[in-house]
Amino acid sequence: MAVTKTHPIKSTLKAAIDYICNPDKTDGKLLVSSFGCSAETADIEFAWTRRHAIDKGTNLGRHLIQAFEPGEVTPEEAHRIGMELAREVLGGKYEFVLTTHIDKDHVHNHLIFNAVSFQDHKHYHSNKRSYHFIRRTSDQICKEHGLSVIVPGRDKGKSYIEHQAEQNGTSYKAKLRAAIDRLLPGCSDLEDLLRRLQREGYELKRGKYISARAPGQERFTRLKTLGADYAEEALTARIAGRPRPSRQPQQRTGKPSLLIDIQNNLKAQQSAGYKHWATIENLKRAAETLNFLTEHGISSYEELAERCDGAVAATARVKADLRATEKEMERLTLTMKHAATYRQLRPLYDQYRQSRDKEKFLRGHEGEIILFEAAARELKRLDAVPLPATQRLRAEMDELTARKAALQSEYRKAQREEREYDTLRQNVEALLEKPREAEPQRQRNNELE
Repeated sequence: MAVTKTHPIKSTLKAAIDYICNPDKTDGKLLVSSFGCSAETADIEFAWTRRHAIDKGTNLGRHLIQAFEPGEVTPEEAHRIGMELAREVLGGKYEFVLTTHIDKDHVHNHLIFNAVSFQDHKHYHSNKRSYHFIRRTSDQICKEHGLSVIVPGRDKGKSYIEHQAEQNGTSYKAKLRAAIDRLLPGCSDLEDLLRRLQREGYELKRGKYISARAPGQERFTRLKTLGADYAEEALTARIAGRPRPSRQPQQRTGKPSLLIDIQNNLKAQQSAGYKHWATIENLKRAAETLNFLTEHGISSYEELAERCDGAVAATARVKADLRATEKEMERLTLTMKHAATYRQLRPLYDQYRQSRDKEKFLRGHEGEIILFEAAARELKRLDAVPLPATQRLRAEMDELTARKAALQSEYRKAQREEREYDTLRQNVEALLEKPREAEPQRQRNNELE
């Protein structure tokens, strides 16, 4: 599992970049990467991009930290995960420096990126939507790498401000959730839970919804705003050992759902009502599985395994095509960026080369000279010398953008199909396993007879 947090950089950008690039923290700078800039001159390149922004804003950049559980990931894999996160979140539009620190008991990534895009010179908007996108993306990438992720559902109802407060240890909602989770197992009903909360010092207010306020808290908190598992009907169901009631009746799509492992399900062991519901639900899901197999002409486990392997291969193939297209777009984006810098600063650089007192000229234009030389080096690395025409670069980018959109649609479809076949395979294996488990018991019964 990786935990992410972000904050703006309003001053001392160079100091922040120098800190995250510290050789003692990054294995001698082996765990330092960058995009659209060089780590050594990133502050100058960030400033050049911001110089072209219409609205200068107050932020010089943003600092994102991605921390992993101790021992869960190697520094090299953490760095790869950080690069995937940066590329996905920033979309190849912002310069960034990524480093992985290994000086603590847990590996963690530092990502500093420009507050202004070098592509359209617009500001990065940091809000609750962008923050939750970062969290979701980080969780998805961790899942793809086989790492643990935060279980969804328990955090529903948590706002961006609430999450920031919780990070600082000041969240009243987090404390109320913790109190309810601690008290609930010993409660006989909802009223018993409320009495215990009052004994903990919480002030209660009853109306259409039950609200609670901790000592020192200014406003009451409705229990239902803590998340789906803390609404009154959900708390009542949790105390009784029943599954949380859904606001809307479940719509059966005809696609297979994963069977519930009743034998190893703690809730099923503790609640006879839940066990009864799960048994009936499994019968429905088994029927859906059988119907799906029949509709798709699958008559043996071997055929199903072959379909599963084919779906996995198809997803991997489309993903590889998508990544190749994104890599080409990335190369083209960098070419356009450095070509624009090169063209804009070439007259100044020619003056520098022709000047009689180069040291004096350099003192007055050091930043621009560094930028021009960096752009020239990058264009050579990108095999973009001589400079390609801007119109041709834009036409190529339009073509790649259309191809990426088509591949993304194809990839989502392939992922859905892969998930469906994986669910089918797990269900069939579970259904086939039960008769095998029952066979030894029947043999023992026959021996006793």
